[in-house]
Amino acid sequence: MRNEKTENDVFLSRSARNNAERQKQKRNRSIVVSVVAVLLVVILGLGYFIFDLQRQFNSKSNTVSLGFTDAEQQARPVKDPDDKSMNVLMLGVDHADSEVEETTALDGAVSQRSDSMMLVHIPEDRSQVFIMSMVRDMYVDIPGHGKDKLNAAISIGGVPLLLQTVEGMFDTKIDHVAMIDFEGFKELSTALGGVTVHNEIPFTANDTDYYYPVGDIDLEGDRALRFVRERKSFTDGDYQRVANQRKFIAAATNQVLSTGTLTNPAKLYEIVDKVSPFLTFDENFDAATLVGLGLQLKNVDTRNMEMFTMPTAGTAMTAQGQSIELASELAMTQIAQALQEDDMAGYLRENPPVGQ
Repeated sequence: MRNEKTENDVFLSRSARNNAERQKQKRNRSIVVSVVAVLLVVILGLGYFIFDLQRQFNSKSNTVSLGFTDAEQQARPVKDPDDKSMNVLMLGVDHADSEVEETTALDGAVSQRSDSMMLVHIPEDRSQVFIMSMVRDMYVDIPGHGKDKLNAAISIGGVPLLLQTVEGMFDTKIDHVAMIDFEGFKELSTALGGVTVHNEIPFTANDTDYYYPVGDIDLEGDRALRFVRERKSFTDGDYQRVANQRKFIAAATNQVLSTGTLTNPAKLYEIVDKVSPFLTFDENFDAATLVGLGLQLKNVDTRNMEMFTMPTAGTAMTAQGQSIELASELAMTQIAQALQEDDMAGYLRENPPVGQ
């Protein structure tokens, strides 16, 4: 018996090997195609999920029309086209005692006032977020109506007049408006399964038995709502209330941005479903814009969010006997410059918040 292979044996062996190689390559291609197909399904599914989430958000949230006349639009501050920073006027409003629908109430003059006003500045490099609370009793110039409390602007001329007032204070263009009804804080806390904040001043909410001790406390439902609305329990009233509102916003933001929330479609749908009806934005601030902004701010969390209250110049009384907070002309000038130069970080370095 020969040990040497015949030419035919070699040919058959080579043919078998080639056939086996082709089968292997075919299997590999099948595996690659399968992986690509799965990836496409996941990507398309995610795309549909994001699209559907945006559709749901747009359909359930409200829109406020600023409706400036040509003359009013021309009178607004002009923003440098090369300035890519963003300024957002964020309001907390209370419709609990109002018989007017949210969308109509916020378009024009209404009897209610805003309980919470914050100017959010997002720098061009999107590295940080600056949230400045403004006390509602600050005595300022309201365009066309003389001096009055800041939150009187919304009862005189709705959100458009409030926007004009804030723009006039800082001679700076406000890019967008975002509002949340206080009931939205309640629904957000419930959708998140509670929001944990660190409370520094023990208090019992006025006309309730809700006690908030010092330390980490879990807020959900009505307890969350009363925490962000309470002011009568504090000697400094509105100042502590806006500080508590910022604490709640920071804590809720961290939970929304947590991996467990962002990777949980059911949780995201629940948040959008429950909270969207209590949110109102200007016409140009839709879900697609918010998603784009969110992607730009993907590396921002509460560690690089600066939250503070705008300084005032003390308390006084008007001729009509109203208690007011005097506006600090120095603070307005410094903040205006910081906003225009996109240097809020520099302003805070030179003017660190006291007791906040």
